[in-house]
Amino acid sequence: MKKEFLHILRDKRTLLILFGMPVAQILLFGYAITNEIRNANIGFLDFSQDERTVELKHKMLANSYFQEGAVIRNESDIEQAFRDGSVKLVVVFESGFANKLEGESQASVQLIADASDPNTANSLVNYLQAIIGDYTMQLNQSSTLPFTIELQSRYWYNPELDGVYYFVPGLIAILLMLVSAMMTSISIAREKELGTMEVLLTSPMQPAQVVLAKVVPYVLLSLLDALIILALGKYVFGVPIHGNLVLLLSETLLFIILALALGILISTVAETQQTALLLSLMGLMLPTILLSGFIFPIENMPLPLRIVSNIVPARWFIVIVKSIMLKGSGFGLIWKETLILCGFILVFITVSIRKFKVRLE
Repeated sequence: MKKEFLHILRDKRTLLILFGMPVAQILLFGYAITNEIRNANIGFLDFSQDERTVELKHKMLANSYFQEGAVIRNESDIEQAFRDGSVKLVVVFESGFANKLEGESQASVQLIADASDPNTANSLVNYLQAIIGDYTMQLNQSSTLPFTIELQSRYWYNPELDGVYYFVPGLIAILLMLVSAMMTSISIAREKELGTMEVLLTSPMQPAQVVLAKVVPYVLLSLLDALIILALGKYVFGVPIHGNLVLLLSETLLFIILALALGILISTVAETQQTALLLSLMGLMLPTILLSGFIFPIENMPLPLRIVSNIVPARWFIVIVKSIMLKGSGFGLIWKETLILCGFILVFITVSIRKFKVRLE
């Protein structure tokens, strides 16, 4: 027992797994797994511009749930704001809101939500309904005539709030990361563990040719996986593809290349398959699931996790897939995310080349 305790205490990697992993995971799960809405961007289309609509807007923004996003001046701005992701919901006040409320004791408010994330859209609508209901009660306490604010809710891109619309784009990212990055890192680590990588490198082939030959099969398999997921999503679950299919496949191929580059990077620091698997699971799968927006909305997370999520490649790919599939966006609206993916590829390949040469030459 004494020997084993000394062995554990002297091994920093074992201590990290025993104590670092539980602390990191409880903090990550505790902060990331939440259904509460925080700092959601909403917009206002106010056809009335009177004191009642101003009061109601201030009441909606006077908490930590909502903040004003893009400025909405007309109906055409709503779709643009949804497509570029600057707002999650738009509150529309009808013309003559205050006059109708005070003259006819009834006015209407329309809530238009981006339902590409159905859970968030439904939560936002429910929160705003409660705020508007509370505002109506306050008005009725100081009036002899009962006021009524009629609420109308509309859900764009996913009117039935079908959850599969939300999960299919995320599953594409998860599975491509699994097949491309994890399997590539394990494959190359296996060659190193068995000693056959050095045999390959002593052949007439260059190191780049060896690596390329190892990853090309995973490119083809990953593309096949992506096509299967898209076909099942469209023909089995009815998830639409409103955008350009060629653009969608091109972006998918770009993400596959990114995942392969990341897998090669992992293989350069992993001497065994077990190490490669552990690094892949801890470094890829958990961040991809928790911090990419696949399950838990990023805007609900605390600021440190929102900052960390920026270095999770799947976050940007999920935005691209949702924009193309559900919103019909073109390249003009996703070029920033595409550029970010290209930046990740450049960094991963550069670091991999340097580490690969040092370890294998």
